[in-house]
Amino acid sequence: MTVTIGTEDLALPEPDDLPGSEMRARVTDLRLLRQQVASGPSERATKSQHAKGKLTAHERIELLFDPGTFTEIEAMRRHRATGFGLEDTRPHTDGVIIGWGMVHGRKVFAYAHDFRVFGGALGEAHATKIHKVMDLAAATGAPIVGICDGAGARIQEGVTALAGYGGIFQRNVRSSGVIPQLSVIVGPCAGGAAYSPALTDFVFMVRGISNLFLTGPDVIATVTGETVSREDLGGAEAHTTRSGVAGFAYDDEGSAFDDVRYLLTLLPQNNAELPPRDATLDPADRRCDALLDLVPANSNAGYDMRAVIAEIVDDGDFFEVHANWAGNVIVGLAHLDGYTVGIVANQPNVLAGVLDIHAAEKAARFVQMCDAFNIPLVSLVDVPGFLPGVDQEHGGVIRHGAKLLYAYCNATVPRVQVILRKAYGGAYIVMDSRSIGVDVSLAWPTNEIAVMGAEGAASVIFRGEIAAADNPDAVREAKIAQYRTELMHPMYAAERGLVDDVIDPADTRIRLIDALSMLRTKQPDLPHRKHGNQPI
Repeated sequence: MTVTIGTEDLALPEPDDLPGSEMRARVTDLRLLRQQVASGPSERATKSQHAKGKLTAHERIELLFDPGTFTEIEAMRRHRATGFGLEDTRPHTDGVIIGWGMVHGRKVFAYAHDFRVFGGALGEAHATKIHKVMDLAAATGAPIVGICDGAGARIQEGVTALAGYGGIFQRNVRSSGVIPQLSVIVGPCAGGAAYSPALTDFVFMVRGISNLFLTGPDVIATVTGETVSREDLGGAEAHTTRSGVAGFAYDDEGSAFDDVRYLLTLLPQNNAELPPRDATLDPADRRCDALLDLVPANSNAGYDMRAVIAEIVDDGDFFEVHANWAGNVIVGLAHLDGYTVGIVANQPNVLAGVLDIHAAEKAARFVQMCDAFNIPLVSLVDVPGFLPGVDQEHGGVIRHGAKLLYAYCNATVPRVQVILRKAYGGAYIVMDSRSIGVDVSLAWPTNEIAVMGAEGAASVIFRGEIAAADNPDAVREAKIAQYRTELMHPMYAAERGLVDDVIDPADTRIRLIDALSMLRTKQPDLPHRKHGNQPI
């Protein structure tokens, strides 16, 4: 292009030759590429994902993070594997989205398998991306959420894919108790992939689309001859009601991610911080008069401990964990005066609240999590003992019960115990009693702290006298009453310093808040050691 200035014709650069035009063209190309990467490998693949009732990886990221806060990294990553046709198919992202963003204004990292790319299967590049984001989460002291929807190891890449899983597991363990780790299962998670969620702090599943197992139905049918569906083998109901692998089950992904976001508000960013304090209008000095009617004075009568918890905690909000597994013990997170607390409570409505193998495991895992993340523990005790039976003994109830004992003894966070009614035998000791280091022990006037119930104790102590009596039944009842009067009256434990005070049940919330406030500056005092040898 030329222009005439005066009598001279001057040549001007063409528009494509102008300074910066090449940069603008490249930026345009970059934008187009980013749009292509974000939309996924194809519209067909997206429609197929939706047809299965599942969201895409990017749609899940949008549900997890505050709008507009997610920063994706390594979106352009592609695998470098060859063989079996892999060199001809090298999609961007390599089947996993990684990055960070804000959840309720706090930094969180995440990775999300993209089932539309290689079925979300893990290869070398895929694994390296997950390693990268896990390392960033650990280095910056922020929670990480793994969104699992993948077909396991990428078989075409052989043992390299397996090594990638090893790197993930190592990082799961290294970050355990350092940063919160959450797993959301929203598709298949099979084989070696299943171990990573098991190593994290909380596992969420969605009914109908989540599957979590080591060996699938086809392998089981071949090896054992058993026929089972994917849902019955490793679905949400199986793992939240029978195996205890997962803590939460939902009917849709939106509800699952809502609770993931809420749970993160109850947890600290890392083990060097405290959970954020919640704003509440629930008065710290609120009396709980309803408790006087919720809990029967008769120690053999059942009631719902959840109603007691709801009456005590701020605004009645209780985030229960493993609600449908080992129902004879209740665990979960709540607020007292705005501060996060972990609650462990016996449930008299299920097996009379006894401890058994699964209940001990459930409570022990929860106690350890709370202790790792500086969450004070409140134990609400109404326990008649450990469940007797040959199956329990041969199943290792001693070892599993010792897990809960170990977890409480090892915990350095503030610990407060409230004994509502029964507290018998070894189960009383295990439920954070004074003898194993609870900081403050309170009891209601209905408390019965004893080696065993009065009926059993009287039958043992006065066996000969009862057998020789003309009216054994009358003598037995008299001896039961005598045992209750002498060794199980409400002030017996307080007189011997086994509880700090016997309180009005209506003052339970007030006394808990007061005790936890006093304990807020508690300093841990543990012997120097590499680690204990707990009965795992």
